[in-house]
Amino acid sequence: MPRRRPIVRILALVTLAGAACARGLAPGTWQLAPAAEPATGTAAMVVSGSPIASDVGLEVLRRGGNAVDAAVAVGFALAVVHPAAGNIGGGGFMVIRFGDGEVTALDYREMAPGAATRGMYLDPAGEVTDQGVTGHLASGVPGAVAGMIEAHSRFGRLPLQDVMAPAVTLARDGFFLDRYRSEGLARAAPRLRGFEASRSQFLVDGEAPPPGTLLVQRDLARTLQAIADSGARVFYEGYIADLIVAEMERGGGLISKADLAAYRPYWRRPIEFEYRGHTIYSMPPSSSGGITIALILNILEGFDPLPDFGTPAHFHLLAEAMRRAFVDRNHYLGDPAFVRIPVDRLIDDAYAAQRRRTIDPERATPSPDVTPGIREGNHTTHYSVVDAEGNAVSVSTTINSGYGGAVTVTGAGFLLNNEMDDFTSAPGKPNMYGLVQGEANAIAPHKRMLSAMAPTIVVDPDGNLLMVLGTPGGPTIITTVAQVISNVIDHGMSIAAAVAAPRIHHQHQPDSLSYESGGLFAAAIERLESMGHQLRERDGYSGDVAAIYVDGDRLIGVADPRRGGGASGY
Repeated sequence: MPRRRPIVRILALVTLAGAACARGLAPGTWQLAPAAEPATGTAAMVVSGSPIASDVGLEVLRRGGNAVDAAVAVGFALAVVHPAAGNIGGGGFMVIRFGDGEVTALDYREMAPGAATRGMYLDPAGEVTDQGVTGHLASGVPGAVAGMIEAHSRFGRLPLQDVMAPAVTLARDGFFLDRYRSEGLARAAPRLRGFEASRSQFLVDGEAPPPGTLLVQRDLARTLQAIADSGARVFYEGYIADLIVAEMERGGGLISKADLAAYRPYWRRPIEFEYRGHTIYSMPPSSSGGITIALILNILEGFDPLPDFGTPAHFHLLAEAMRRAFVDRNHYLGDPAFVRIPVDRLIDDAYAAQRRRTIDPERATPSPDVTPGIREGNHTTHYSVVDAEGNAVSVSTTINSGYGGAVTVTGAGFLLNNEMDDFTSAPGKPNMYGLVQGEANAIAPHKRMLSAMAPTIVVDPDGNLLMVLGTPGGPTIITTVAQVISNVIDHGMSIAAAVAAPRIHHQHQPDSLSYESGGLFAAAIERLESMGHQLRERDGYSGDVAAIYVDGDRLIGVADPRRGGGASGY
């Protein structure tokens, strides 16, 4: 593949402070550049948000399972060892590319209960309440179990009991909390305390257990074993469904037995587009990820070459492409069963050229001046798998914010999502991620809320698998995936450097360009502000990329150094 400006490590470009300032790159003390140590293998690779879950996936591959078997095993294991985002009470998306080049996508996003109403989260004054964030009313009908079982039944090789056995064991016998999981529980403790089943399962005397604590989840073990023995039916029609409905009745939620029985995952055609000779596959609606990434990269493709990585000119063009992509996302996208989406037009090169012509290379465009161009959500988790046969699976799954709505199903041991906040509770009003969305994503019974998740697969110009990647992060999922792809293709970075590199984000509204803490020099900030950008330094990092890169006969796995993930290969 072409390499325009080789960058082995970001730090290699910032050895001289004066030169670095001129280029606008992250400071030489940018702490993540040396931290993204990759794992390598020649046969198979698994990268996820938990080293334990990655090892589970690798062991399934060693026992003769394929990439789908491993993906399903990792998904159920994450429900145990990464409860902030791994789940059976939420939903997700899966993009699969087989060794023969065939690609498909599975949508198992949550859906609104049948009793949901358009204004269910508005107070008498028309303001959005927090009932879509915490508590029983925040939960959509879960799709994770249906999706993983559907993928396994169609493409898996090993028996389901074998694939799920590691998750059952981890829940029954426990695992030792690491620092990342303990800190996550500490942040969520004030919400978890409000619900008895959550308090008893995750907290000790009302507080987060410290690192090194053995976390045992016996109710969850029984639930997982029942699914392993009986499949999805026990979850959607059997005793687990009864426990979910009883929990809804206990807390005033809306999910009914009929809602659960009616849930179905959908196989969909992936979003497919070209970027500088590479073919990129990502998730279609009800995810906004694939279309919005295509919009960003198609706009950038017209700038050839892009300005050097990290310069004010580079970040300016990135931000302007993001701004335009997000205004279209927020206006046009929603559940395709409910709204008509001009997909082909939105990912067309001619449309990107039209949007590109409105960018001033010297000045930021105020967001109110950027309108839709066609005239006619942070605790997700991602994992990537490649097997010895060249099959690749990219999976993003979520319960929305950390620990979802904080409600654990009594007797079943799993957390419910708070995905209802991803709908447009009121047009023009921001959700928890600050996204201001339109009518296409308004609440309706049995509708799937729009997502930003973007499990993605990249194929090189010769038709060979190149990258499998994705990330959590609400709307920053989209901009993070786009930047990692661009870092590799445009800037010649290694996958480790591309994942570690500092990131920016713009989502049209609010009209601000955010950057990771410590990720820009003062000189670059000053220049961008002089161009009209309103900058905001994030409190910490953005995203948690799980990426696999294919380098000839080597597989290189990188877990983002921002969080506590792990890569396992052989």
